[in-house]
Amino acid sequence: METAEEDSQSEYDEMTQKNKVTKTLKEQDVKFKSQEFKGLDKSIAELSGDKETTDTELAAVLEYYGKVKDRCVAAPETYGERKKRREAEIAGLKEALSTLDSETALMQRGRRAHRGRGHRFLGA
Repeated sequence: METAEEDSQSEYDEMTQKNKVTKTLKEQDVKFKSQEFKGLDKSIAELSGDKETTDTELAAVLEYYGKVKDRCVAAPETYGERKKRREAEIAGLKEALSTLDSETALMQRGRRAHRGRGHRFLGA
């Protein structure tokens, strides 16, 4: 009976020792996992901040590029715009021509009237 009791005690002691080792290993795992978790959280926070900064910079660059592109890249004029511009130019030229014609006609009338007066004056 004593031998059985000693065997049971020995088995109990061995199991207790294994449990202590297992417990210590698991506690160390928890400690290392917690450290890793905290490190990853810190990395995520830093990378999120970097991403936000990069996104802001990208938006600013794209906005600037859009402005530069509008100024630098010549957009072809559509047919309607060309037609409208030509019609406006033709209308302006016609108006200028009619103005010149009326001024020329007035100048020619003025000369004739002036000559007529001069002849009458000389002839009188």
